[in-house]
Amino acid sequence: MNKAQYLTLIILSAILFAGFAESNKPAYLIYSKNGNVVSYQSLMVQSKNSDLIFFGELHNNAIAHWLQVEMLNDLSDDTSKSTSVGMEMFEADQQLLIDEYFDGKISQSSFESEARLWNNYSTDYKPVLEFARENELKLIATNIPRRYASSVYRNGLEVLDGLTDEAKQWMMPLPVEVDTELPGYKRMLDMAQGHGGMNIVYAQAVKDATMAHFLLQNLGENNRIFHLNGSYHSNDYEGIVWYVKRDRPELRMLTINTIVVDDVREVVGDQLRSADFTIVVPATMTTTY
Repeated sequence: MNKAQYLTLIILSAILFAGFAESNKPAYLIYSKNGNVVSYQSLMVQSKNSDLIFFGELHNNAIAHWLQVEMLNDLSDDTSKSTSVGMEMFEADQQLLIDEYFDGKISQSSFESEARLWNNYSTDYKPVLEFARENELKLIATNIPRRYASSVYRNGLEVLDGLTDEAKQWMMPLPVEVDTELPGYKRMLDMAQGHGGMNIVYAQAVKDATMAHFLLQNLGENNRIFHLNGSYHSNDYEGIVWYVKRDRPELRMLTINTIVVDDVREVVGDQLRSADFTIVVPATMTTTY
């Protein structure tokens, strides 16, 4: 092959590759905080080296839910640490039901009929829970029972003081500290346009504080926890992450955000600063509800 033929081959290859890239429609891309597209393997390397991994999801995003199962599978294969799963979608007073089901003491139908499952459980969260059960991974119900968060929204933080000791075991220790100056809480207050007043922030904060409490309570030596939560609970290193940092600043935490955009190859830098990694999904992707 002479030089001219070689150059022609290079040019044709470049044209073909460009055409392929132009027609390619990725189902998602992963971006680092500094705006670089990174591989799934890069995400996993850092996840395996973390104590707490917060997968911030959009609750109806099919790609996020699929990646959660894939990540959990790969984390559980890594024997450098044991892996546990934490889930916002289960409230702390449901832990007994989860444990009984995992131990084979109650049936799947009994568990599912009593566990106050989210409407999208069967498509979005059952695969994670069943993977944990089948692989003997501990699953932690991290959220405050919704009845108490709702009561805070209606009546303020003081309502928690009047609960029984039995009820208080399903939440963070009282009194709970709430930094109302955190930007995320301030945005929530602005979006509410006065509805609920400061109680809307308090109701969110008791969820964040409770999830942090049960994560720390269950984080053992040489253990990592893979936690699933709405992205607003961990974005910008606030929410759950703020409470964990307050109590255990030495822990290695990794945060993931999920967003949808028109073109996954054109993402504005500001959209990537809320987490260590951002899963970017096309807006046309099928949702689960």
